[in-house]
Order: sequence, then structure tokens, then C-alpha cells
Amino acid sequence: MKNLLALTALLAPIALVAPRAAEAQGMVTSADPRATEAGLEILNAGGTAADAAVAMMLALTVVEPQSSGIGGGGFMLHQSGGGPLETIDGREKAPAAATPQRFLGADGKPLPYIQAFPGGKSVGVPGNIRLAALANKKWGKLRWKALFAPAIRLAEGGYPVTRPLAAASANLAPLWGGGSTAVAGPEGGTSTGTGAAAGRFPDAAALYTRNGKPLVEGETVKNPALGKLLRQIAAKGPDAFYKGQNAKALIKVVTATKIAPSDMTLADLAAYQAKERPPVCGTYRSYKICGMAPPSSGATTVLQILGMLERFDLAKLGKDSPVAWHLIGEAMQLAYADREMYLGDADFVDVPVAGLIDKGYIAQRSGLISQTRALGTYQPGTPPGAKPRTFAPQAEVPGTTHFVAVDGKGDIVAMTSTIEGPFGSQLIANGFALNNELTDFSLAPEQNGAPVANRVQGGKRPLSSMAPTIVYDASGAPIFTVGAAGGKTILMQVTKAIIAHLDWKLPAREALGLGLIYFNKDGLVLEQGTSLPAMKPALEAMGHKVSVARLGLKANAAEKTATGWVGAPDPRSVGTALNQ
Repeated sequence: MKNLLALTALLAPIALVAPRAAEAQGMVTSADPRATEAGLEILNAGGTAADAAVAMMLALTVVEPQSSGIGGGGFMLHQSGGGPLETIDGREKAPAAATPQRFLGADGKPLPYIQAFPGGKSVGVPGNIRLAALANKKWGKLRWKALFAPAIRLAEGGYPVTRPLAAASANLAPLWGGGSTAVAGPEGGTSTGTGAAAGRFPDAAALYTRNGKPLVEGETVKNPALGKLLRQIAAKGPDAFYKGQNAKALIKVVTATKIAPSDMTLADLAAYQAKERPPVCGTYRSYKICGMAPPSSGATTVLQILGMLERFDLAKLGKDSPVAWHLIGEAMQLAYADREMYLGDADFVDVPVAGLIDKGYIAQRSGLISQTRALGTYQPGTPPGAKPRTFAPQAEVPGTTHFVAVDGKGDIVAMTSTIEGPFGSQLIANGFALNNELTDFSLAPEQNGAPVANRVQGGKRPLSSMAPTIVYDASGAPIFTVGAAGGKTILMQVTKAIIAHLDWKLPAREALGLGLIYFNKDGLVLEQGTSLPAMKPALEAMGHKVSVARLGLKANAAEKTATGWVGAPDPRSVGTALNQ
């Protein structure tokens, strides 16, 4: 959309100036202790928040290979301690040869997810190394090479397996070595697959199983091939990833695989560039909320949900009120309906960003919400500036990771990084897992004979739920930042954390740990193992269909306190936070 840059620039702050704290204390938080330690090491060496974030992304490539890494992409927010908020889009791209029929079977129907995600066709051109290089050029202080040191040590020296990595290995090992495997599906359930894909991923099995058995928590993994590649990229720059030996190895892996070989080329890799985009911002009560522009659905969806709830006194209702969660559930389903109708890569389709977060439009949508009764049917609206569009739900499974860095000058980086599902496409190149991001496109290119916004197209970036977010107080100072992993639940994890922190005054860690409400095709879903399932009878009395399930959540946040920034890993995760 040619006018998107101009449009969102009007919505974004020209310069959100953060007063520099006298305490000048740096902070890092991530979903893995080794990545957090890598970020702190870089801060202690004099690096900036951007430097620390790049080091964490690289370290996570090694120690959290099931979730993210250099074989995938991400979104980065950078708030300067004395300047503007800027963002980088490092989302993966479809190969130039990709067509809308990419994930259709011989019968012309969309492939089941269990068949679509493994192998070469699901792999998008990775974006994280170009994102990292751009961030280092714009906001870095340390040399590029220095940012790789922690990840190289972990890859070559080895690291203990965490509980999440062991669980992911147990889930996917049957797919790599034979038999059947249960894979989380787009709606939070599981799909079981056998046959053609089983036993066809020896490189993944070699790294992440032992004698055909899944990894066990605490045992050591070494990845010398990845260590060697990281040394090459550190010495020669990002072109060592996108050109030369690594590019050839990557293309060979995705095109020579017997499982859905890709049409990606060396030219696709060489042409990839991360892209700076204006942030998308809006208000919630006295606060300003900022996030990523499309192809992220983060900012628009979060701002819509919050905007629809603004007329209700959530603070008075409190976190233990079924009415509060009913209202959140109603706003959620209305906002997600708009997401499925209008969101996509704005370089390819018109996305009515300004219309989706227009206060008048959001008020109209909020008017559909009753405080006592479920609406029952949640249809997309018609925001100002919207063109006729076809409704098409997008498949996106739990995965991904989020991390935050703050340096002593007040710079803040919030980055969400992903390879999509656990271990992505299951393909490994030079020791790193390759993404399956192209299954984030709508697998059906048409609905009722009309093209959908998020269909596959050559060079296009798939729609994403990644939603790194920064919250500012009435004076324009940043006070809270949050992001999450977990597919389309990311949007609700971020929204819930903001409500819990701003309305219910919970500290960041408690805000993350609070149970989540989500939904599926049947109705609301309450997170098992939290306080929310106790509200099931009350919600059903309001007309909701309600189920209880585990949701596979993982978030990280940071809050500004009287003594400086404090990081918050999700209590569900093995993540940590460290201060200088």
C-alpha cells in the first residue's frame, strides 16, 4: 500500500522523548537464561540495547532452536533514550517464484497443516541477520563481531538442554526418525501425522535426539557447524549468510529435500532486505501504546481490543470478575474478525490501518458489546478507508520468542523472533533450523471465488501475530514493554498483560502470569491451571460456550519502577531477567 508510510507516520509519535533515569541501569530479559546472560555480557562490555538484543537473538539460535534463530525472522522496536521510536521489519519473504497455489493439494484443496509445514515449500527467506545488521548500523556501539561471541561459545562448547527444548524434541523426534508425531495445530489442538514425512529429517535427528531417543533435560548439546557459520558471519558480515557458501548450503537443503522441495533461489537470498517501517500508535485511557505496522497484526489488533474496552471500568471490576473477562472476550473476538478480514503485507494489499484504529470506528464496534450477554456472532466491520475484502482465517501455530534490552542511556529494544512452529520446517542448514513461516499465509488463496489478503505471492511477507509493544505515560515516557510467543495467542497475551498492568496495577511478572482467555471455533477458551476456569459457569450464564485448555504461552516484559527498569520473564517459562 503506497500510502501506508505517510498514513502511519501521522499515527506515530514524531519523537517520544524518554527522560533519562538518574540511576542509568541496564536490564535484559529473555525466555532462556543463557540468552539473558549473553545480553548482559554485551551491556557490561559497553554495548547498547540494540547490541544486547542482537546478541540475545544469536544466542537463542543456539539454545532455543525450537523457537527462533537466524533461520527465521522478527520484528524490532527501538526507543531511543532521547529520540524517536523506530521499528525494523525482518519478516521472512516468499521466494519470487511462489504462487497462490503453493499449499494446495492435487484435489485443489488446502493441505492439512500437518502436511504443509514440513519440508522446503514452507521455508521463507530468513530475515533476522539482515535485521541484526541494520540494527547494529543504526544503534550499535560495539563491533559486529563482538555480538557473536556468546553464541559461538554456546554452540562450540555446548549447553545443557532445558525443559522446553526436551519437550519439543520429544514431540518432534517421531517425525524425524519414523512413526507418528503430534503437532500443535492452528486452533490450539493437535494434528497427528505419519507416512511420507516420517523419518525424513536426519539432520534434525542428529542434533536433537540421542540414539533415536528425544533429548533429556540437562544433557549437553554441541553444534559445531553452527559455531563455524557464526564465526564466518561475525568475520565477514551479513553477506556471509545471504551469499556464498551458506547461501548455497541453504538452497541445497530446501530444494533437494524429498519433502516438498522449494523453488527458492540464490537470488531470493541475495535480494532480501530488512525494512524500516513507521510504528503504529494509539491511545488507551491516558497511555500511548505503540507497536509494529503490517505485516504484523500486533498494533492494530491490540489497539482495537483496548479501544473497545476503554468505556468499561475494568479497574473497578477487577481481575477476578467474570464480567471483566466476558468484556475482554467480546472485544477480542470482534478485533480478531477484523484481523482475518483486512490484515496482510501492506506492500501487496491495501490495509486500512488508520481506519482499523479510528476512535469512531472502534466506538461503533464497542457498541456491539453488552456487559451482561455474549454477542454470539462476531463478524468483521467496515473501517474507514477499507476496500471490499474476503474473510479468510489464517493458520498460525504456537512458537516464537520475545526479549527486551534496556541500556544505561535509556534506549529500549523489544524484539520478537521466530521460526514459526517448533523446529520450523524441520530442515537444518549449517546447524540452524529453517523456518516454516510460509504456512503463516492463508493456505487457501481464495474464498468464495475472491482472493484473500494473506494469500501466498512471490516476494510477499506473511501476516504475523508477533506484537512487540511499548507503553508510554501521559508525559511520553516509556513505562512498560511486552511481547510474547504462542502463535495467534500472542495478541491476547500482550493485551492481557497491558490491562493487568495498567488497569489492575499488577507488577509485570504477575501480569504475565495471570491466566489467559482465548477462543476457538466453538467459543471461549480459558487457560488451564489458572484462576480463570473457575469463571466458566458465570461466562456460560452470559451465553458463552466455554472450554478449558492448556495454551502454550510464553511472554517477556519490563516495567519502569522508581529504581529503574525491571525485567519480567513469564512464570510459565525458564526465562530470566538480569540487571547491570
